[in-house]
Amino acid sequence: MKITQAEDYGIRCILYLSRYPKKVVPRWRIARSMDIPEPFLAKIAQDLARAGIIEIIRGRKGGYRLRIPPEELSVLQVMEAMSGEMFLSPCVLDPENCRRSPLCPVHETWKELRKLIRDKLENAKFSDLVKRESCLIDQRRKRSKNPS
Repeated sequence: MKITQAEDYGIRCILYLSRYPKKVVPRWRIARSMDIPEPFLAKIAQDLARAGIIEIIRGRKGGYRLRIPPEELSVLQVMEAMSGEMFLSPCVLDPENCRRSPLCPVHETWKELRKLIRDKLENAKFSDLVKRESCLIDQRRKRSKNPS
C-alpha cells in the first residue's frame, strides 16, 4: 500500500485547518505552511469539499474552513475523499469478480489487513494529530534551547 501524493497533501491541508477549526484560512497560507503547490491544493480542496469535509469560501476574504470538527474527522475519511474506498486487493471489494476468492489462501489475509488498516486510520482523529504535533513542536523547541 502506498499513500498517493493527493492523499498526503489532503491530510496536510486538513491537519492545518484542524488547528483553526472554525476559521476561514486562505489557500496560500495552507499551501505555504504545509509545503503544498497552490494549484494542487485547489484541486484537492474540490475533492474535500465534494466529500463534505471542507467548505470553500470565495472572494477576497475567502479560503477553506472545516465542515467536520477535528475530533470527528479521521485520516481515513480524508484519504477516501481523495482516492476512493481503500483496499489492498480488488478481490476484497468484489469477491465475485475473482473466481479464486473462495479458494485463495491469501484472500482472508487481505481482508484482515484491510480491516486493521481501516480501523487504525478511522481512529486517527485530526484533533489528536494536532495535539501530537504541538507536543513534537514543544519538544523540538526545548532541545534547541538546551543543546547537549
